[in-house]
Amino acid sequence: MNVELLNAAKKRVTNIPVLINMVSKRVRQLNNGARPYLQPTGPNEEPLDIALREIADGLIIAELSFSPTTDAE
Repeated sequence: MNVELLNAAKKRVTNIPVLINMVSKRVRQLNNGARPYLQPTGPNEEPLDIALREIADGLIIAELSFSPTTDAE
């Protein structure tokens, strides 16, 4: 994992648990054959680094929904 890419992604997504979920989901997608949203830097670039670059470049965003919870009676 490239630490510079991680720091760049952390600047874009400051909530660490959300960032972890975004990266892990995107790495799974890439490992399952999804096409990267940007050109890989080389033939051996890790899916983790691709996912971090996509997040750092703003190509992947997270939509958070905070719906009110209801108390069970």
